[in-house]
Amino acid sequence: MVPTISNQFSFPNSVQSHALSVSKFCEELLEVFDEMALGCDVYNRSEGLRSIRDGLISLIKRVINPLIGSIRAELIPLMEALETPNTVKAVPGSKSTIIYHQSITALQILMPPYAKVLTICTTSPISHAVLASLLISVLWKALVALSHRVDLRPPSPLLSESSLKRVRGSTPAPTPPITPPPSRFALKLPPSRPASPPLVITYATPAQDCRALYDLLVELPRPIDGQAQEAVHEAFEGLRALPDLLAAVKPSLQVSSEDLNRLTADISFLVALPVVLSMSGVGAPSLITLLGISEAEYRKGCLSGFSRAEECAEMIGRRVLEVIKSNPAANQAVIQWLETELEEMEEE
Repeated sequence: MVPTISNQFSFPNSVQSHALSVSKFCEELLEVFDEMALGCDVYNRSEGLRSIRDGLISLIKRVINPLIGSIRAELIPLMEALETPNTVKAVPGSKSTIIYHQSITALQILMPPYAKVLTICTTSPISHAVLASLLISVLWKALVALSHRVDLRPPSPLLSESSLKRVRGSTPAPTPPITPPPSRFALKLPPSRPASPPLVITYATPAQDCRALYDLLVELPRPIDGQAQEAVHEAFEGLRALPDLLAAVKPSLQVSSEDLNRLTADISFLVALPVVLSMSGVGAPSLITLLGISEAEYRKGCLSGFSRAEECAEMIGRRVLEVIKSNPAANQAVIQWLETELEEMEEE
């Protein structure tokens, strides 16, 4: 079930806007402190401004951290809900031909004010650590959800409500009169305008939802600090690459191990694993059973974040490879991909 949108349409409210103004003033004052090396204990000067400097930093954090925390509290459930099937219903008269997941439609409303607020309150390096934490956690939740979603929608497109009425013939045809009308013998000319084709509506695939999500999240500000910037960049690269993998890896398609290596180069191993295994007929739930743990334990122990997933990757990969190799009908491309991934893990 997708969480409902709270009253964030007025975000930020008047109190939050005032707090942001105070935080911005403190940030500008700190810039002056940095230019004049005040409150930094440089050259052992005792101007007595160190406590003032620490107070300014503390005030900025007390304003920014709760704001970013409230954004995180809204975004994380929406990311997790991306794993559930799309339950949005077609609206008669809608001009959109693709029905995106309900989380995507909610984010289309929420992201503009969130991007604006994050841009305002993260101009200082002081806020970059909490900004990086927000982005990495949101991106990880999205990657896990989209890679584990089971697409239950039928491949055939859906017709709009008006089209369905025309196809079903909801309006009964009138009984023909006994005597044909004079217009029957008149010359029939082609209409001046051709009839409009029926509007075809389709549900977005996981790959389409993933692309739409990337386009929304890529507008958010990013930290400029070296280590945090690199971690956030790698997380975004994983989300950017995932749609191509979701679209390419299907049981009916022939994908070589070289293609799999290229498609998963920027994606975390445990994120790519359930998608690649869909080609072999061995899904994530059966693998979790073979590992001897529950799905909840697997997600909590191995999928809690990027770092934990990297720590568990080799152990899970070896167990999966052992299981796949024992199946005579296993896809050889999947086996070769697993072997290549494990070799790279050993080299690292």
